[in-house]
Amino acid sequence: MRILSTFLGLMAATLAAPAIAQTAETIGKPVPNATGFQPAATELARQIHSLDNLLLWIITIITLFVTGLMVYCIVRFNRRANPTPSTFTHNTPLEIAWTLGPILVLVLIGSFSLPVLFNQQEIPEGEVHIKVTGYQWYWGYEYTDHEFAFDSFMLPKEELAANGYNEDEYLLATDTKVVVPIGKTVVMNVTGADVIHSWTIPSFGVKQDAVPGRIAQLWFKAEKEGIFFGQCSELCGKDHAYMPITVEVVSQEAYDAWLKGAIEEYAGDMSTLPGVALASAD
Repeated sequence: MRILSTFLGLMAATLAAPAIAQTAETIGKPVPNATGFQPAATELARQIHSLDNLLLWIITIITLFVTGLMVYCIVRFNRRANPTPSTFTHNTPLEIAWTLGPILVLVLIGSFSLPVLFNQQEIPEGEVHIKVTGYQWYWGYEYTDHEFAFDSFMLPKEELAANGYNEDEYLLATDTKVVVPIGKTVVMNVTGADVIHSWTIPSFGVKQDAVPGRIAQLWFKAEKEGIFFGQCSELCGKDHAYMPITVEVVSQEAYDAWLKGAIEEYAGDMSTLPGVALASAD
């Protein structure tokens, strides 16, 4: 009888697994033994990755060049190869070269990095507006277009499966998540309620400090559906490591359905729904 009960329990768990599993693909999370960036899901992230690759090439070339010069000097001007050293103190062409060389390198880096910086800091007109508030030690989100808000806490390890997350998503998954539609410009107003926090999603290429008494902004336009993770990136106290960020990017249809349910659950303004607003205008 005990064997039969165990078998039936395993069968029930197996059949129930698809019902509680996340239907969305998990894209933006750390991967064991990986060395690169998380997959880029926005234009901002792609620009950052390209800039990083460019800087890596520049740094590699400079390192090899300097190493080559050092090896040449060691071989060419050691005591055995050059027993009588020269006594000159100046070399004008060489001094001009090592002054202009770094200037040109910095101009090259600036010409590629400044457009990326400006694209991050020039906030476009938003289609979805969310206020983000960092607390010790959780995040609060307010969908200001629809007048509802909720808090987001890290899921305990024993509750991951019940919420459709895998074990390796512990310290990343939250009980509620930010939901945004694919292909829409999301503008976030970021602030802190107590100390400085920092809201970041690596796959989106966004990171913004949440400073008490100040409102900062970030923006992104997600190009991939899926679940993306981030964490507070500013040391904010003893539970700094336990305030993750979860964002799910969904289709417009799925977002509209989620939005209606969220407005009902969190007592938002139902008249702000697109269909209701259009009917009221007519």
